[in-house]
Amino acid sequence: MDKSVKLRPLLPLTQETLAIAIKAAAIIFATVTVFFQDLAIVFNDAFQSETTSHVLAIPFILAYLIYRKRKMLRAVVPFEEESQPKETKHLPTIAGILFFATAILLYWYGSYTFTPLEYHLAALPIFAAGLTLILFNPQTLRQAAFPLFFLIFLTPPPSEILYALGSTLSVVSSEVSNAMVNALGVPSTLSSEYGNPVIIITRPNGATISFAVDIACSGVYSLIGFLIFAAFIAFIIRDKPWKKLALFLVGLPLIYLLNIIRITSILLIGYHYGEETALQIFHLLGGWTLIFLGTLLLLAISEKIFKTQIFAKPAEKCPRCNPKTKTKQSFCLTCGRILTPTSVKLSRKDLAKILAVTVVVVLVMSIQAPVFALTQSPAMVIINTPTGQKVSTDILPEISGYELDFIYRDTGFEAIAKQDMALLYRYMSIDTPVNQSNEPIWVTIEIASTRSSLHTWEACLITWRIAHGYQPKVTEIELKDVQLVENPPILGRYFVFQYIKTNETQAVLYWYETTAFEVNATSQQKHVKISLIAYPNNLENLTSLENQLLVTATAIASYWQPIKTWSQIALFLSQNGNELVAATTAMLVGTVIFYVFERRKERKINFQTYKKLPKPSKQIIDATNEIEKTAIPTLNNIATAHQNKTGQPVDKEKLLHELSSIEKTAILKRVIANRNDEPILVWKTQMAVG
Repeated sequence: MDKSVKLRPLLPLTQETLAIAIKAAAIIFATVTVFFQDLAIVFNDAFQSETTSHVLAIPFILAYLIYRKRKMLRAVVPFEEESQPKETKHLPTIAGILFFATAILLYWYGSYTFTPLEYHLAALPIFAAGLTLILFNPQTLRQAAFPLFFLIFLTPPPSEILYALGSTLSVVSSEVSNAMVNALGVPSTLSSEYGNPVIIITRPNGATISFAVDIACSGVYSLIGFLIFAAFIAFIIRDKPWKKLALFLVGLPLIYLLNIIRITSILLIGYHYGEETALQIFHLLGGWTLIFLGTLLLLAISEKIFKTQIFAKPAEKCPRCNPKTKTKQSFCLTCGRILTPTSVKLSRKDLAKILAVTVVVVLVMSIQAPVFALTQSPAMVIINTPTGQKVSTDILPEISGYELDFIYRDTGFEAIAKQDMALLYRYMSIDTPVNQSNEPIWVTIEIASTRSSLHTWEACLITWRIAHGYQPKVTEIELKDVQLVENPPILGRYFVFQYIKTNETQAVLYWYETTAFEVNATSQQKHVKISLIAYPNNLENLTSLENQLLVTATAIASYWQPIKTWSQIALFLSQNGNELVAATTAMLVGTVIFYVFERRKERKINFQTYKKLPKPSKQIIDATNEIEKTAIPTLNNIATAHQNKTGQPVDKEKLLHELSSIEKTAILKRVIANRNDEPILVWKTQMAVG
């Protein structure tokens, strides 16, 4: 990057573009390959469910963030610090390997839990960060930190938080909207139905219309989606950090206020024009409309109130590089702007790293654990008979001592829960009356195209009620995860509860699978929740009942023909994943502590070296240290500070030569700084006084 570097055009040559593209493609390929199953589930849900529809915007936001950082990334990608001590030279690569290992181990550990998708998506940004450190450098990771952090928004919100927040928002929204329409002369009252607030308005003709403000109407989905855009806007505005934080905090009540206005508008339209027109407007003013309006308002607030700007103002033209003049330097000696980024080539070391990453990814994929147990449906669910369609019982195994019957298909529940099928079966004991230990076992099979349509039992019976301000209908007796099948490991959740009003006890053992079904002569993957339900006569029978349910669940899970079993190493890594993640995390923390310690020691040594330098060199270092406190330490600013300090004019070419010489002592270090996403070259001191 100094004067000895051969000039290259501002736009990289094909060879340089190819070098960066290959390394970036290696990261993208490895990440998508390892997390393909998880990403497929997330985006499939996003296309079909309002809860996670905000995920669809994330790829476009990421693309813009990378595009906006393109100049900085291009400048720091080839940047290597000179005179690095051998003790710390390889620490970034080691840290990258530890990040990579931690992500893989977290992924495997998550596959051995009841909520694998959440663990997998939490590992995604860690995985990408590790590869960035391995194939590039810490400066590149620093510039890409926010885009990588943005990947955390891919994780679906926990149902407990969703219910709690949605319930609070629906109650407050309904109360405020009801008060607003009353103030405008519309007669309305508040009621409740199935735990949801209901606003009942009376039209001029005496007819009444009820509007239920459930979680979908509460604005919680819009709020979650808007959080992404608020964080995005707060990041890209060019201003002080406190303004960024204030703008983000302003965005939260803003989207909520818009939702209240939406509900109030729908009530007024229903009062004047009827229910059908009001429902049409409701669908028109959906979540994405609110997010769009909220984003526009937030941008207006950013500009008019906070006086911030998103796009950088045209910088004052530098007399040296605007218009461009011929120079042998790779940066402007006056403003510090990078004119010619250092050339990038694929070294043998880079190729070895890419090859190593590829090999590791192939090995990981060979023992990769699926998000949910992959199975092949044992039989067609719906079969055609001379009398019409019939639900088959062949989807469940015959179990000795039981008679299997199909009870009914709950089409009403399918419509509410947005499921393809909700089927109820029963295993009835056919043992002799002498043995009454086996209780009837009810089996529900819920099939859906999206994972979000299959809710947990405890969320429906307890969390949802609490979130709506009501006491739970049941009292939890026991809740734990149990293993049904060892390989592939299929985990179920055992939930025992008692209804408060009737004192009836119910035991449920349920689990999730991803299953291939034959639909219209084509194979389609569906998400399935299988629940085994029993009603013990008394609490003393819970142990035997748990064993009974566990045996039946194991038989069903095995009958569903697992497509992919795990290798022994995958089982070992998953079962011991928490200890292994803790170990790699501790090693990573240790690496950071060692780096900090070595840097402090190096800075003290540099100070001792500084005291031995000749006076002219000391004056340059002092000038750099002084300008660091008040301005950006570009070559021009260092020259100005040096001239003010010594009273002697400074030749910038000679000063650059002196700075390059001092760099070899490690007391000064050249760094790529960010000025409105424009890379500039600066120098910083690397010594500790005392």
